[in-house]
Amino acid sequence: MTAAQQHLLDREAIRDCLYRYCRGIDRMDEAALRSAYWPDGHDDHGQYRGSAAGFCDWAMTVLPNVERSIHQIHNVLIEFRDGGAAVESYFSAFQRQPGPDGMQQWDLKGRYLDWFEARDGEWRVLRRTVVYDWVERLPLPDRSEAERFGARQPIGGKHPDDPLYTVFA
Repeated sequence: MTAAQQHLLDREAIRDCLYRYCRGIDRMDEAALRSAYWPDGHDDHGQYRGSAAGFCDWAMTVLPNVERSIHQIHNVLIEFRDGGAAVESYFSAFQRQPGPDGMQQWDLKGRYLDWFEARDGEWRVLRRTVVYDWVERLPLPDRSEAERFGARQPIGGKHPDDPLYTVFA
């Protein structure tokens, strides 16, 4: 295999890792979330700063209170460097969750600045800094989910109840 071919495979492995992170957060899938980080990694999410394992622990205590969550990855720039890859990934996130004054809905946009490292051929995040470029509180829906979704079923949920875990079982 040529170096160019290996770089293409490495790029896809890095993208897959980013997408697993989103699944882990949105579906409250702890295994998917942890699989995005090296156990000895570090995460700076603003509200949380510390070990990646600690971030996963923290997220799993916060996520049960999040009513709806969707994370999307957009522009992904990957620069291979000695010892790993510097990866800048733009994200959009919509979240509905309790806040100090009741339920809140947010439109968040920003970038994940990640240092990825490959170990035994597997790429994961070793260091992450989340940069917020857009934060906007949105009005809450005025109708129930049943009214808004109507016949658009099934509705997404959390692990293990989301259709993902039965459709592909």
